[in-house]
Amino acid sequence: MKKKLTIIIVILAFCSEFELLAQEFKISKNSGRLEIHLGRVTVEGHNGNEIIFSSTNNRHEKDKRAEGLRTVTSLGLEDNTGLGVNVTTKGDVIEVLQLKKTTSPDIKILVPKGVIVSYQHESQYGSTARFINLPNEIEISAQYNNVELKNVTGPITAKTIYGSVDAVLESVIKDPISIVSIYGHVDVSLPETTKANLKLSTSYGEILVAPEFKIDIDKQGSMVSYSDKVSGKINGGGLNIDLSANYGKVYLRRKI
Repeated sequence: MKKKLTIIIVILAFCSEFELLAQEFKISKNSGRLEIHLGRVTVEGHNGNEIIFSSTNNRHEKDKRAEGLRTVTSLGLEDNTGLGVNVTTKGDVIEVLQLKKTTSPDIKILVPKGVIVSYQHESQYGSTARFINLPNEIEISAQYNNVELKNVTGPITAKTIYGSVDAVLESVIKDPISIVSIYGHVDVSLPETTKANLKLSTSYGEILVAPEFKIDIDKQGSMVSYSDKVSGKINGGGLNIDLSANYGKVYLRRKI
């Protein structure tokens, strides 16, 4: 009898844990604009018709004293998702905000491929923002976030001040591509066959390019200047790609 009771308790505990892990908030939307203001987030494209929010770290933040209560802020926001964030629909725009200024839940957002993604985070408590498998426009403006872009096609406008940007771009790319870091590095991988007009620049860093890319450089500048700017074409030119790291290095790699 005790053995059966133990098994039942274990099953109930597992189900409770699974429920927390699987908790989701969904919005039926396959177009428009998603504006994200979270310190830590993974945004991934999918083939569905819903924007799906989920989190796996709520189990670490359970406050028994808070049972039956709801979080509110000076902006009038409340947790209307059960994930520690507020999601509001304003016409064709969906806005996502975290409730706490100093900590952000680890949120994953699955986004239909017709939705434009805009990310903005200006708090010093930022972490990594990841963007994966997105075939539509991406706009990023951050201050203390590292940014990761993987299997994205653009157009891309990405700028972070106290973070770095690592990007892997696909063979089908839509320009313009503008990636800027002020105090970190910019590391971008491109298919070897990419046809592009390149602008690579750094003020106090270095520009490093894979030997597979034969750049037809527009020679300019002076050795007495601290800044270095490389403009030129690869594979005859085509897309406009601008990579800049003011106080860091620019890496341009061949995508393997």
